[in-house]
Amino acid sequence: MTALAFLIGVLVLAIGLAVSIALHELGHLLPAKRFGVRVGKYMIGFGPTLWSRRIGETEYGFKAIPLGGFVSMAGMYPPSPSQAERDGRAGGGFFATMVQDARDANDETLEDTRGKRAFFELPVWQRVIVMLGGPVMNLLLAMVLFGITMSGIGIQTATTTIAGVSECALPATADRTDCAPGDPASPAAAAGVLPGDVIVSIDGTPAETFAEVSAIVQASPGRTIPLVVERDGERQTLQVTPMLAERDVLGEDGQVTTAEVGFVGMTATLAYVPQPIWSGPQTALERTGMVAGIIWQLPVRVYETAVDMVTGQERDPNGPLSVVGAGRLAGEVAAVDAPILNRVAAILELLAGLNIALFVFNLIPLLPLDGGHVVIALWDGLRRGWARLWRRPPPRPVDATRLVPVTFVVVVALIAMSAVLILADVFNPVVLLG
Repeated sequence: MTALAFLIGVLVLAIGLAVSIALHELGHLLPAKRFGVRVGKYMIGFGPTLWSRRIGETEYGFKAIPLGGFVSMAGMYPPSPSQAERDGRAGGGFFATMVQDARDANDETLEDTRGKRAFFELPVWQRVIVMLGGPVMNLLLAMVLFGITMSGIGIQTATTTIAGVSECALPATADRTDCAPGDPASPAAAAGVLPGDVIVSIDGTPAETFAEVSAIVQASPGRTIPLVVERDGERQTLQVTPMLAERDVLGEDGQVTTAEVGFVGMTATLAYVPQPIWSGPQTALERTGMVAGIIWQLPVRVYETAVDMVTGQERDPNGPLSVVGAGRLAGEVAAVDAPILNRVAAILELLAGLNIALFVFNLIPLLPLDGGHVVIALWDGLRRGWARLWRRPPPRPVDATRLVPVTFVVVVALIAMSAVLILADVFNPVVLLG
């Protein structure tokens, strides 16, 4: 049963990732068609085509390697320079051949273009919208997923309803959980607190959350305070005297420390509490900042991951993951012994995190990523604006095919980093659930 749950978790993540990729490419497709660009293909995956269907001028389909997708637009780059312009400048060699191959492939997409239907002919603002459409779709999907987990399912929170009352007070260092003769009764049991009681107020302060009740208890060792509870529809006032005990305390900095505080011996019922509707988008934006910090240091983080893999050290849980690592985490979450809503929420949050990563990663200003195309469009617009300012003839469109060697280096680096992360996720995976 655990193995089946693990496989279901991996499958759910794979489907969710495929949907994320499809929506990313849809974010490019819709504005491109809206602005009149001829779109030849909309594909999910790479490699051999498994299935496709042509609707109008666009072929839609799925390919064998589901690790991305692409939209083929006519004229991503301007037409190749004339042979006369190239003579004496193209040179030879590996990179020169790559540049020319890119130009030839781009020219093929322009053959069937009628009118201004090429991407490079769009105004700068339209090109920017087309290229940002993909990443923005990932960000919006992340907001929706976080919204479902936080506002739809809710955050598991300790409520003011009592779940259990300890019969006795055991030291924090005790290696037993059962009461023995001579153990003092817990203050909650001595005061008559029962499971199912709903705390109305404590020491005259209305009880909004169990955390507020705990704070008052911890600050009141040895002092008898009134505890108003609702039991069977009626309110009762109990007198409880917290005892001084050594307990783990969560500090304002989020760190857990051991301290002597007031203790009564009662636990709260956990329930899913829906958060405000803006919590999902707010969380997505907060995570975006965190992921941006990781992406900015990606080469260093990948190197550290490789060192941890070779030396066998435990990996940073906040470090980068490959698709293999994300799938493994999804499987472990699905197989863990926890309520189904907990597992669903965790997988949705994992998918949301992957979409945040796709959003940030694609904004890197390097080709072949979307951010690289945005930078080229902005540079083209800047050059044209400068020419208009000085009343000069408009310059030729920026020939981004000259950056193919840089693109090649970026692709090789991405493949190398992906390989390192996959190996690390196989041989030294991130441990989150123990």
